[in-house]
Amino acid sequence: MQVVGYKRTGNGSSLVLSDGTAVNHQPLEPGTTLSYTLGARHCAGVVDVDEHVPCDRPKAPHCEFHTSTWVCARCTGTCLKDEMDCYEEHAVYIAAFAPDTFKVGVTKRRRLETRLREQGADRAAHIHTVSNGRIAREIEAEIAEELVDRVRTPTKVEALAASVDSDAWDTLLERFDVIDRYAFDHGIDLESRPVRETIATGTVVGLKGRLLVLERGGTTYVVDLRDLVGYELETGDSERRLQSSLGSFG
Repeated sequence: MQVVGYKRTGNGSSLVLSDGTAVNHQPLEPGTTLSYTLGARHCAGVVDVDEHVPCDRPKAPHCEFHTSTWVCARCTGTCLKDEMDCYEEHAVYIAAFAPDTFKVGVTKRRRLETRLREQGADRAAHIHTVSNGRIAREIEAEIAEELVDRVRTPTKVEALAASVDSDAWDTLLERFDVIDRYAFDHGIDLESRPVRETIATGTVVGLKGRLLVLERGGTTYVVDLRDLVGYELETGDSERRLQSSLGSFG
């Protein structure tokens, strides 16, 4: 059985697993116990709805034949496709990641809240609605001269045990005509930063974006779901020796 992806829907989140042809889902709801050992890792192939086309090439999570590039992510207002096709309302937003990392971003208007949850934002503000993606990317590129337009995983891990600097957030938003504000409760209440590991054993504490928080043996761990994609899984707790937090010895 191989991890071939991860999915977040209105009904919850899951790891997408494959037996080589059909796919099934391992729920990641709080309180769920995972009991898997990681085996070899190779390309996750392609998933098409409920079918999986495997690939045994060694590069993971995807080889060069199964890596897709979303050109819109690199767009700054000049379309990189043969023909522009983003003719629907887009939102420009600013997302906050605790304590004080503020990111500008763009998404289709109908996906705004979903996109913010996918990224694991703590707070957000919708600041523009425009008629198409080209205009949205132009606005984003202008704001990105002052704010970041991407947040790396280590920064998001640090945010797990921190709170947003409300004063800095409010001061920033004074510069924009805010359409709507969002505050997200991801259900993860940590006093200290969890230990980063790549494991699939433990009790699910919660999920923030693609960061899975697990409790195991008195220590809280955080796993980037993307780091699990491509691994073969075997049923049974991993016996690999893991780093423990200082609190686990209290």
